[in-house]
Amino acid sequence: MEAIVLAGGFGTRLRALVADVPKPMAPVGGRPFLEYVLGSLAAKGVQHVVLSVGYLGDTISKHFGTRFEGLALDYAVEAEPLGTGGAVAASLALCTADHQLVLNGDTFVDLEVQALERHWQSHRRAVIVTREVPDVNRYGQLQVQGQRVLSFSEKGGRGPGIINAGVYVLPRSIFAQGTPPTPFSIETDFLAVYVGQHHTDTFVTRGEFIDIGVPDDYLRAHTLCLGRPPTASSIHPLN
Repeated sequence: MEAIVLAGGFGTRLRALVADVPKPMAPVGGRPFLEYVLGSLAAKGVQHVVLSVGYLGDTISKHFGTRFEGLALDYAVEAEPLGTGGAVAASLALCTADHQLVLNGDTFVDLEVQALERHWQSHRRAVIVTREVPDVNRYGQLQVQGQRVLSFSEKGGRGPGIINAGVYVLPRSIFAQGTPPTPFSIETDFLAVYVGQHHTDTFVTRGEFIDIGVPDDYLRAHTLCLGRPPTASSIHPLN
């Protein structure tokens, strides 16, 4: 199995806690958060990862090199910001499989990778991984019918619902008919249109989900990953 991990974020909202590193490299218990993401993928059978890097990308490539916990690693380097969609499109040039798992390096999802792979092998069409949450306010809500995604909704809703977990399985040929001008968002500029034109499946994950993009959840990640609240030393910048 093959994955693209988007790791080019600036981490603007985390600057008060963590400065001078890309957002996925924010330390959790003295280790970059990205280690937890990649380690989980390796443990679940992924063999090759393309890391899309931009802001301070050499921090990531120098830390991980070309192998990590059995994963073969390649790097798609953004000379300028491409947006999540442009980053995926550029990363596909380094992929070899007919489909890729796409996820964000600043989000940990305890994903049922083998079940998701079986779903792909059975249906062979794009999949958006979803999560049921008690309040959709912070997230982009999805409208679904059975296992099919019907549409995206803007953020700002209220109450329980199904959200986009920011994880996808995409056929390598998904941009065969062209991509929007870069930079573009994989969600709002591409998938929001794509789901109306192509049958796109949903896969509901039951695994733990945490996005470290905001300080409260970054601090909560320490409890998730370490089993205890953060301390000053556990969020100290990495050497």
